[in-house]
Amino acid sequence: MEDLSKLGTEELRTLAQASATVAQACNCRGADAAGWISLPLALPEQQLADIGTLVADPYDEPTFTEYHPDGTRYDWPAAPVAPRYFPYNRCNVARCTLCGRHYLRYTEAGGYFVDRRIRALDRPELIVDAD
Repeated sequence: MEDLSKLGTEELRTLAQASATVAQACNCRGADAAGWISLPLALPEQQLADIGTLVADPYDEPTFTEYHPDGTRYDWPAAPVAPRYFPYNRCNVARCTLCGRHYLRYTEAGGYFVDRRIRALDRPELIVDAD
């Protein structure tokens, strides 16, 4: 398995800006992923190629604290993307191999389930460098 490079805030903004300019139709846009959603069945996982990570230390347990200073919630499209907070601190950044759009993705693991979740990375104004 290839090691992924750690992406910073400015790199995330650059990737989000690049995604925002993609006009090509693609099946990766079949479901609205402006907020966190389960990976749609119509989007094959192998169509997303990981290009970087937001995980600070793979051997450290990251926080489950979320960042919502304006009262947003986890799955809201207007929720900030704060890399040091949940779920972003558990994310990889993936690129659609067909159109080049970028997505944040992580795996939610509960007692009896595993849910692969994605969020479109196409709104640079939502990315914050919060401590």
